[in-house]
Amino acid sequence: MAGETDYMKLIEAALFMSANPLSANEIASVTGIMSIGKVQELARQLKEEYRARDTALEILEIDGRFMFSLREPYASKVSSMASGPDLSKGALRILAFVSRNRGVLQSDLVKAFGSATYGYMAELADKRFVETKPFKRSKRVFTTPKFDEYFGGGPQAQGQ
Repeated sequence: MAGETDYMKLIEAALFMSANPLSANEIASVTGIMSIGKVQELARQLKEEYRARDTALEILEIDGRFMFSLREPYASKVSSMASGPDLSKGALRILAFVSRNRGVLQSDLVKAFGSATYGYMAELADKRFVETKPFKRSKRVFTTPKFDEYFGGGPQAQGQ
């Protein structure tokens, strides 16, 4: 596999198969591309190709990690077909804390749960269970309406 097209197809396949967002390092290990910068460039190029195609699928980049997602309104229309949120234990712990402490600062989450919080936050944001709003040098974290849909209640992020 030498051509950029082949590498992009391999990146596309890796993103398709992964249940979690992939970092450039993880993509590099799968593709064999030695340059992290090249991996990022190709992943962003693939992201733009999906955006230009105007399909139900999109590639998201959140905190330097890439993943496939469904665009709205398609995601909400087919969400009932999903088997469930499929969250890691760490992400569930963070989500439970956020649901009890709406508007908690992300920096406080990091103090309480450690630096792995950033990965869990990316997982929760990717699945659209939380959203953040800038606050001073940090972010306030809120649950979303999708959280209520899946888990049956809790404070929402809207306007809070």
